[in-house]
Amino acid sequence: MSAETSKKTVGKTGNRVVAVVCLAFFTGMIGMAYAAVPLYKMFCQATGYGGTTQRAEKQYAGRVLDREITVRFDANIAGVPWEFQPVQRSMTMKIGQTVQAHYQATNKFDRPVTGRATFNVQPELAGPYFNKVECFCFTDTTLKPGETLDMPVLFYVDPDIVNVPELKDVKTITLSYTMFPVEKTKPVASSGPAQGNSKTVSDTEGNLGG
Repeated sequence: MSAETSKKTVGKTGNRVVAVVCLAFFTGMIGMAYAAVPLYKMFCQATGYGGTTQRAEKQYAGRVLDREITVRFDANIAGVPWEFQPVQRSMTMKIGQTVQAHYQATNKFDRPVTGRATFNVQPELAGPYFNKVECFCFTDTTLKPGETLDMPVLFYVDPDIVNVPELKDVKTITLSYTMFPVEKTKPVASSGPAQGNSKTVSDTEGNLGG
């Protein structure tokens, strides 16, 4: 084999190695990107980071304090052609008491639309002490044209919140949901009138605890 031929062979082998390494790196980056969302979600649920509520392993706090706290409910939409709002704007309960609130969503579009809700609480430090037992967040929900969905949230505020210096005097917590489209939809202005119907969904994320 000539020196020139040997160089060409070595060059081709080196190119193959570089290509394989680049492909492996690219594939790994894609895998990390897909894994980032669920990993971030689990991190937030476990720590309450960024106002994310805690994952409740039990339905009751175990003790109820003789002190009340008010929870305000907020709803937003981000590109999904729905009406989305809480059934009541606020609720006052004792700290540690398990209560249920309801949100409601109506599809105003002329075809089925799938949405998914994310959430947080304010103040952010209250996230680890706001425990949701049942919720509809992070669950893909499809509504038919004109369909209305009742979306319950079962929760309690952990009594340990009064032991946190920054939160011991907090009297109000805001629970906020934002509904996003799971798939692209046509502009709301182009949708036609839809006849309404309704249904109720219960414990849509009981297994997720989100």
